Amino acid sequence: MKNIAIIGSGFSSLAAASYLAKGGNSVTIYEKNQTVGGRARQFRKNGFSFDMGPTWYWMPDVFERFFSDFNKKPSDYYKLIKLNPAYSVYFGERDYITIEDSLEKICATFEREEKGSSIKLKKFMEEALDNYNIAIKDLVYRPGISPLELITPVTMRKIGQFFSTISKEVRKEFNNPRLISILEFPVLFLGAKPSDTPAFYSFMNYADFGLGTFHPKDGMYSVILAMKELAESLGVIINTNANVEQIHVKDKTVQGITVNGKKILADIVLSGADYHHSETLLPEESRQYSEAYWSKKTFAPSSLLFYVGFDKKIDNTEHHTLFFDVDFNAHAKDIYDEPAWPENPLFYASFPSKTDSSAAPQNKEAAIFLIPLATGLEDTPQIREEYFEKIMSRFEFLTKQEVKKYVIFKESYCINDFVEDYNSYKGNAYGLANTLMQTAFLRPKLRSKKVKNLFFTGQLTVPGPGVPPSLISGKLVAGLIEKEK
Repeated sequence: MKNIAIIGSGFSSLAAASYLAKGGNSVTIYEKNQTVGGRARQFRKNGFSFDMGPTWYWMPDVFERFFSDFNKKPSDYYKLIKLNPAYSVYFGERDYITIEDSLEKICATFEREEKGSSIKLKKFMEEALDNYNIAIKDLVYRPGISPLELITPVTMRKIGQFFSTISKEVRKEFNNPRLISILEFPVLFLGAKPSDTPAFYSFMNYADFGLGTFHPKDGMYSVILAMKELAESLGVIINTNANVEQIHVKDKTVQGITVNGKKILADIVLSGADYHHSETLLPEESRQYSEAYWSKKTFAPSSLLFYVGFDKKIDNTEHHTLFFDVDFNAHAKDIYDEPAWPENPLFYASFPSKTDSSAAPQNKEAAIFLIPLATGLEDTPQIREEYFEKIMSRFEFLTKQEVKKYVIFKESYCINDFVEDYNSYKGNAYGLANTLMQTAFLRPKLRSKKVKNLFFTGQLTVPGPGVPPSLISGKLVAGLIEKEK
């Protein structure tokens, strides 16, 4: 039995902790914040509740696979509600497309927009399903140790899709810019522009149109609480308000960690905290990646988020609503190419209380607004207020209703908060983008190359950003640790 210390309590850390405890190890989690969950914490105020981070529940099969590894089911812990509609996308004043809960309905929607597009969509989705099966069965459950992991009979016939992009493949088949926007939207969860994302990642379109969008009753935080309950049932000890200040190394081997000024011995240290920050806890000679390495990487965006309580129900929106009424390319340039606050930002809104009465008091609405941003920008209260006014004015115009005067309260969360709460590199919200040169074995490693018994997990390592990949990352690193024993 090994004594294992885990830094952080996000999805990947909780997953790894459960696998390692099941393997007979003594596992303790150290979380710097007051509650577990990492970026997936919950915010509550005046009878309203908000998921602070992830709000989309996609790829339910990955969650089922995780819990089945412990002879459990998601339904043992939380109730899933399939959303219909899944989401809507605004393109102008009272001008929106609604994505429903089945491919058949979505095909009909596409056909109304562009004659002949339903046939093209079915063909595109057949390829997306094939890619999904390959990704889930052959690729994402591999630890990123060697490029040979990618070479299988099924992946070799897909090799061309790693050298084309989602943007190119979509535009080969579709001409309608609104449909193109909808088909490119899912890969934004991978943290890069569609023009920089390999075409193979169309499997995200299958996650969207094929599997659908779900809401866990009481929010995504109910999944965190389920994983916490599972981990503790397996013997995992979870300490909150426990800030890890140092990782100790002797003779190129982990010795333990310092938590709140106290040294704690450990046979193995696993960090689910920000990868860059985790390495700053090491002596400089023990770090694998330099500051220059990190500065050259393409990071997924940061975000400006607003958690808003409204004193009325909000009309003309769905649970998930996207606002693509401005130039995507201009906003993307401000995120990836020439980092700046966008003049006219795209934004996303979530209204969980439309589906879940627990999210807000009766006749009121809980709302989460998100603007994707470049990392490392100046972040001030004045800028946040300016952008709240900007998107609220557009929201009122597009949906034809007054909302600003019904705001009971609003809380904001942005770059400075990501740095303060999560030690996030330049305030990134989603980790390292999944571009071609940052895929699989080209991502930062799960196992330290310089320090024995030091491991990493989460969205900056394998397989990448997002909640399902984080669950998988926890399983992968636990497998590597078990091999070391």
